[in-house]
Amino acid sequence: MKLSASIRIFFKLKKGEKGLLLEAFCYLALARVMVMIPFAKMVPWLGDAHAESPREIVTEKKQLKQISYFLHMVARNTPFDSKCLVRAIAALKMLERRGFESTLYLGTGRNEAGQLGAHAWLRCGSVYISGSDEMDNYTIVACFHRKVKRHKDKEGWSHG
Repeated sequence: MKLSASIRIFFKLKKGEKGLLLEAFCYLALARVMVMIPFAKMVPWLGDAHAESPREIVTEKKQLKQISYFLHMVARNTPFDSKCLVRAIAALKMLERRGFESTLYLGTGRNEAGQLGAHAWLRCGSVYISGSDEMDNYTIVACFHRKVKRHKDKEGWSHG
């Protein structure tokens, strides 16, 4: 997408959507830096290894889908590589900020040519936030449960 088209789209967005778009960009950039450090040092930031978050039906499905939409829209247009692991980590951090538990999955598999590949995806409750389009082609080799503490404010809204 051309820069001028991106700028026009940005200014047509509502205030909250602009914030979500900028947040997605910042977390994608942070995640891109994180994937450059040795994996063993990154693991503590991902959550509890070999554990999964509950698969309950999520009532905030609209909010989760909006986060997913903006994350993927921004990831397609970053000046840096924003593939599956970067997207999954960025989504994890965006959800954590809002008090949502999630599970990041890492999988391996072979493509049609027999070459080994890897993939990452993220789930929150019953909703897949990133990477679900290809997850069935991979065998899970690791998962990380990102726990968060939620509290409710005076109006009843949940926060992390």
